[in-house]
Amino acid sequence: EVFLGHSITQQKNVSEQTAHKIDLEVRKIIDEAYGRARGILTDNLESLHRLANALLEYESLNGEEIAAVLKGEAVARPDDDEPVVTQGRRGTVPSSSRRKGKPPPDLEPHPQPGS
Repeated sequence: EVFLGHSITQQKNVSEQTAHKIDLEVRKIIDEAYGRARGILTDNLESLHRLANALLEYESLNGEEIAAVLKGEAVARPDDDEPVVTQGRRGTVPSSSRRKGKPPPDLEPHPQPGS
């Protein structure tokens, strides 16, 4: 196994000994991060399962809903039958203004030749 930078370049920019040291250090960083991540997940297994179940039920959660799930609270969502009202909120994409009346002459469809 050779570190990524060495495998991409055609030239040999570092010695085999340096490449080996880099590989060992990268492996050490990855192994430590893996162990830490595994420990965090193991220590919080109950929260992980609650979050997984909520995602299976709702497919997506916002930040407030995730916080509620992690506290052990139920996700509060309006019923699908009720309209969702967003007061005072507007999208981040600007709306386009529509022109009234006929389109400009250059945008009208032209007849096909031979018809």
